[in-house]
Amino acid sequence: MIWRPATRADVPAVMALLADDMLGQGREAADPAPYLAAFDAMQAEGANHLIVGDENGVVIACYQITFISGLSLTAARRAQIEGVRTAASHRGQGIGAAMMADAESRARAAGCSLMQFTTNKARSDAHRFYDRMGFTPSHIGYKKPL
Repeated sequence: MIWRPATRADVPAVMALLADDMLGQGREAADPAPYLAAFDAMQAEGANHLIVGDENGVVIACYQITFISGLSLTAARRAQIEGVRTAASHRGQGIGAAMMADAESRARAAGCSLMQFTTNKARSDAHRFYDRMGFTPSHIGYKKPL
């Protein structure tokens, strides 16, 4: 399996990964238009990347990594991770660990000193995984729909 930047042609496979979990089933849509527009916007931003795990030409995992420059923590550059998914048929095979290693490598190469993300309170399996990967649940996240 290789980790590579997604192409526009990968968007339908990523949509399927996002919809294939307990939370995504109720919040993801079938219409590809907003996802394709979002992908195009991400490409234009330059520091916002969709990465896919490709196994023999089939997308089986994905994550989004965005590099953020800031002033806090002595002007730390951060890697924000979002949309972490592995195909149900491939879970429990070490793909998540490989994904986090790939994300960390990309973050270091971009000059980041911190990786961060939020995870839904309902994802208890994911919380155990992130604990094993060395992440610390150090903050409380808040969201407000607009």
